[in-house]
Amino acid sequence: MKMMKSALVMLLGMVCVASAASHDLSSVLSTLHAVADWQLANPSKHKLTDWTQGAGYTGFMALSRLPGGKKYEAAMIKVGEKTQWKLGPTGRFFADDDCIGQMYLDLYVVTRNPVMISETRQVMDEFCVRPNADGAMTHTRANHMQRWTWCDALFMAPPVLAKLYALTGDIKYHDTLLKEYKRTTDHLYDSAEQLYFRDDSYFTKREANGKKVFWGRGNGWVFGGLANILTALPKEAPGRPYFETLYKQMAAKVMTLQQPDGLWRASLLDPASYPLKETSGSGFYCFGLAWGINNGLLDRASTLPVVEKAWASLTACVAADGKLTHVQPIGADPKKFDSGATEVYGVGAFLLAGSEMYRLMTPAAPVADGIPATRIP
Repeated sequence: MKMMKSALVMLLGMVCVASAASHDLSSVLSTLHAVADWQLANPSKHKLTDWTQGAGYTGFMALSRLPGGKKYEAAMIKVGEKTQWKLGPTGRFFADDDCIGQMYLDLYVVTRNPVMISETRQVMDEFCVRPNADGAMTHTRANHMQRWTWCDALFMAPPVLAKLYALTGDIKYHDTLLKEYKRTTDHLYDSAEQLYFRDDSYFTKREANGKKVFWGRGNGWVFGGLANILTALPKEAPGRPYFETLYKQMAAKVMTLQQPDGLWRASLLDPASYPLKETSGSGFYCFGLAWGINNGLLDRASTLPVVEKAWASLTACVAADGKLTHVQPIGADPKKFDSGATEVYGVGAFLLAGSEMYRLMTPAAPVADGIPATRIP
């Protein structure tokens, strides 16, 4: 009888744990759908090919691979049909204009429609051999926008090259990615702080507390971009160790900068001057750290509490109607802003984070990253 009671207690305990896990998993998915649905019902006023939208699309594509995701895949196909699968209009080699190419490439994997990636591939082919590729990386130099001279660029264009390399096997995409990324990192990465300056105009600027200016979302762009690059790069890619090392360095630093409420601030080293919660940078950090656990690059035991705390705080910033709040508006450095502010790139970061949280809770059934085993010519 005693043994039967013990067995019954164990069984009930297992049922409760399974129910709790199921409830949590369901909650993550329903929250993601609520935020995504709000964004679709309240579309951003930015041009469909704008970098803001491109960042949002990366989140929608991540969500499209989860249960109930076909709806969001269809929404992205509609976007592509409206844009005629074009990149952004600002400049031929302007990294921000390339961001939407990530979505086009992901959809190509699903549909195998070459029209979707025709311009993206053409522009990246030209980028690999573009004129004026060399020279100083200073932001005041003529044609500096044809280089990745600002840290945000590392989220926008590099994953496109990584995806093209994975899809084609053409080494020029890999080599251009590695060369250009190293140039930017050599210029903007502070190895002592293990963080990126937004651009070289911030080298000598200081916060009120005397610390260097390291923008929360700016470094979030880089960290989230690294996860996207590594998702696409094949395991045998020659440059993969470089990106993994950089990713791990940033991850270690990022975890030390999480605030008691679970989020990160607009200014990473002077949170007291910018006490308002900020969800766009925080979303990218939550995404990148959860991704690291899921892909075996970060220690689960030490990283999971950081990720869970971040996700709980991010979801607390979702209004009852699904609107994501506390998103710092467009800018280049830390700013104070209205707590109700939202932007599509913040939603993109949130959807990326939530999609990795879903994977984190279902390790037996990992979600495919969208890069196929077969390559295109």
